[in-house]
Amino acid sequence: MIRALVVDDQGLVRAGIRVLLDTAPDIEVVGEAADGHNAVRLVERLRPDVVLMDIRMPRVDGIEATRRLLAAAPLTNVLILTTFADDDSVYGALSAGAVGYLVKDGEPADMLDAVRRAARGEPLLAPSVLARVVDRARRSHAADRDGDIEQPDTAVLAALTARERDVLSLVGVGLSNAEIARDLNVGVTTVKTHIVALLEKLGVRNRVQAGILAHRLGLVDEQFRPCRAPAD
Repeated sequence: MIRALVVDDQGLVRAGIRVLLDTAPDIEVVGEAADGHNAVRLVERLRPDVVLMDIRMPRVDGIEATRRLLAAAPLTNVLILTTFADDDSVYGALSAGAVGYLVKDGEPADMLDAVRRAARGEPLLAPSVLARVVDRARRSHAADRDGDIEQPDTAVLAALTARERDVLSLVGVGLSNAEIARDLNVGVTTVKTHIVALLEKLGVRNRVQAGILAHRLGLVDEQFRPCRAPAD
């Protein structure tokens, strides 16, 4: 059973989300919060699998709440659910550690699928949203270089094995574990092992952040193609 927490400052929205989630036999809503401050407190007490998080809320917004609750409960996955899909909101939420980003005008079935995927730690980003996030990451990286800010690229890449670089580039392309396994001609379990090692070496908490870093490190080109050919 997937334990979900709904966070939104509008009571009618929370009620609607709860009704929808309650229709799924494998999802249980364990709590609700009207702002980010209470969301963090509930997560610490209830330890839900997934938090459906609004962004614009009083006291503590969704981005800061995501950052705080993941520090307290790193095994919880945050799915942003909002009406705002502007670049700053998307990039801020994903940088804070959210595993996915869903706009409220989507289909009910898509929300249920998103909760299930978030519970498995799978990234959920529409291609248009991912493209904007990657573009923002690249522009940030270019600004850092222009400003002579020291970059960890060389050290980061040096810490990775050739196979880990291949896996990271394919994560940046957006491939699933099964697709990466087929491209590299290895087992899915092997891919999972590489990804666990990558997250630890890169100091990121999920595949979304690893994928963004793959673009910053130059492992994926502007057409979303891996820059290093997969090893045999």
